[in-house]
Amino acid sequence: MSWRVQATAGKPRRKRSLKKDGTPRAKPVDWEGQEQAVVIRWLLGEKMRGSAVGKLYDVTYHVPNGGQRHKATAAALKRQGVKAGVSDLVVMDARGGWFGLYLEFKATPPRHAALAESQREWLELAEGRGYCARLARGVEEAKAVLTWYAAKAPTWTDMKQLHGIGSAGTEWRKGESDDGDGCTGTDTTD
Repeated sequence: MSWRVQATAGKPRRKRSLKKDGTPRAKPVDWEGQEQAVVIRWLLGEKMRGSAVGKLYDVTYHVPNGGQRHKATAAALKRQGVKAGVSDLVVMDARGGWFGLYLEFKATPPRHAALAESQREWLELAEGRGYCARLARGVEEAKAVLTWYAAKAPTWTDMKQLHGIGSAGTEWRKGESDDGDGCTGTDTTD
């Protein structure tokens, strides 16, 4: 017996709601999620080709804020710091004078959704804090934004040289902790 069968064994499937004419509604399609996956696959392909934009693949991640969740799961995630409106893709590469890129992705029109007020506010907040904040409607626009951002000059080259290694937190760099207490001996006061 497969896992899928075991997980649903004994539970009747919930019937799809009906339209006014009595026919079942079509299964919803996550156009935005499908197109965003295409962008990430494209970015991986560019990395394999060795292009400049491909270098962003390893530092780009998706923030899984959307989707339907059980109320208890949603409440637990909120306690853990999930916030409404956070952009879909984050590129943690400082370029062009910015600290990184927040990219809000929407599906290609006509299947796109409107930009929610919380998403607009998050883009404004990110921009106000020194990040590049962009909205991309569709795969081609997202590719153009990522290509444009990758062409920008790096903002900093060596963060350790710029800021030193601070004393807050536990040291995570291999071989840099001299006595196992998390301090490297190069603590600075900020």
